[in-house]
Amino acid sequence: MSNETTPASGNCCGPTATTPREAPAAVGRTESADLPVVVIGAGPVGLAAAAHLTERGLPFLVLEAGSDVAASVRQWGHVRLFSPWRYNIDAAARRLLAAAGWAEPDLEVLPTGGELVEEYLRPFAKLPALAPHIRYDAAVVAIGRVGVDRVRTAGREQAPFMVRLADGTDILARAVIDASGTWTAPNVLGANGLAAHGEADAAAWIDHALPDVLGAGRDAYAGKHTVVVGSGHSAANTLLALAELAEQAPDTRITWALRGGSADRAFGGGDADGLPARGALGTGLRLLVSSGRVELVTGFGVHAVRRLTDGHVELVDATGRTIAADRIVGATGFRPDHTISGELRLDLDPILGCTRALAPLIDPNEHSCGSVRPHGVDELTQPEPGYFAVGMKSYGRAPTFLMATGYEQARSITAAMAGDWDAARDVQLELPETGVCSTTVGARAMVDDATDRFDMAASSGGGCCG
Repeated sequence: MSNETTPASGNCCGPTATTPREAPAAVGRTESADLPVVVIGAGPVGLAAAAHLTERGLPFLVLEAGSDVAASVRQWGHVRLFSPWRYNIDAAARRLLAAAGWAEPDLEVLPTGGELVEEYLRPFAKLPALAPHIRYDAAVVAIGRVGVDRVRTAGREQAPFMVRLADGTDILARAVIDASGTWTAPNVLGANGLAAHGEADAAAWIDHALPDVLGAGRDAYAGKHTVVVGSGHSAANTLLALAELAEQAPDTRITWALRGGSADRAFGGGDADGLPARGALGTGLRLLVSSGRVELVTGFGVHAVRRLTDGHVELVDATGRTIAADRIVGATGFRPDHTISGELRLDLDPILGCTRALAPLIDPNEHSCGSVRPHGVDELTQPEPGYFAVGMKSYGRAPTFLMATGYEQARSITAAMAGDWDAARDVQLELPETGVCSTTVGARAMVDDATDRFDMAASSGGGCCG
């Protein structure tokens, strides 16, 4: 297998500044070095890790909780990605696919999640070099070390990892790359981070981010009143989809509930916004609000959820204000679940839940995804040698993650596992000048789609958009 790496060109952010230090002989070298590297999750970043392990000639096993690749992506397969194909294909995976005669998609097209799976991830997972090393219906419930618990230090680094599955199977590993993501751990509705009173009892009325309101979930939303809670891009996507549904089913009502006292942050600054794509997405939201297609309620921090006797559900804020609805969409973000690594020694940032070295680079109070510096093995290393969280899970609660960033994480870590520390620390990331955020090209496309569907000019609504 080739150990060649492909430095990215046009690096907008420069290599990550790290303090040079002596490199260990290798990451994940245990007393049983012939054991596989276990990769948790067969999503985009987990399969990218498998691609780089394949090129490095390192044994590996991918454990996927679902019955097929990318179980989480398939749940939002109806949603179009906000970045084109060129930023969604891992370099090592591309090389392996190309060698097998894969027909590469148009790199400038924005795929849906479903197209990402069908045209890229599933064909890649079926390659002979990958397929025998992917196990499906293999949910990981715990990770430990053979013969040592979290307290014991002596012999810890030499002890293999023990990865336990839901069916009781224990799998030994030389190292673990956790690419399980955060999709299955959505944030709650409660404005203070705690579940709202009654939230669990009202679960049947609540959907989490990105429901398929125009497809499989249409009957649950058509002609109904839906409240979307949240200010991010998942909320914006759902609001736009609901607005399209309202054109088809006129009795459909949409309310957008924001915790903040103003929608300015969600709207951005239009053409003058420092993040141009955020401004474009904000323009689309302004169109919906100013035209009356969406009712905006600000300063509404959800405190309780009540089930009403007429079959509806009611949101209540701390001041007693209420919003009654048929459905609620909680587009409030996600958080990492570190339950499976409870017996490992992790040093997590107290705010974001990522590694402490990564936290200042991805802090959403300071950064958008386009301003996050490239980072790799050094920033992702934990006190537990050989364990790495990558992809969305590596970012903890920060919403600034890029798929391309996850691919570079995987490349850097696998290079370190192979002992190639020069490649591991040559961390680069190819981005356009504005960054491939979950906003750049896709947000403008969403706005264009909305204005076409609703026959609205971008300047409609009394000059709301600048």
